[in-house]
Amino acid sequence: MLTNYIRTAMHKATYELLEDGSFYGEILECQGVWANAATLEACREDLQDTLEGWIVLGLRLGHTLSILDEEVT
Repeated sequence: MLTNYIRTAMHKATYELLEDGSFYGEILECQGVWANAATLEACREDLQDTLEGWIVLGLRLGHTLSILDEEVT
């Protein structure tokens, strides 16, 4: 269940190549979940780490996780 949530959230991530050559990624449905790194792969890894921390903290604080609709492709 948690793995599916993380997978769905990561599929919703958007990435942007910044002027300095680094990559910025975020998941709009998960407020405050973003990352910035030198490579796209590092950005993806950092973004997933941030997402996992966001989930753990939210659950500890009793927050409800954002509802993520899984897109069918």
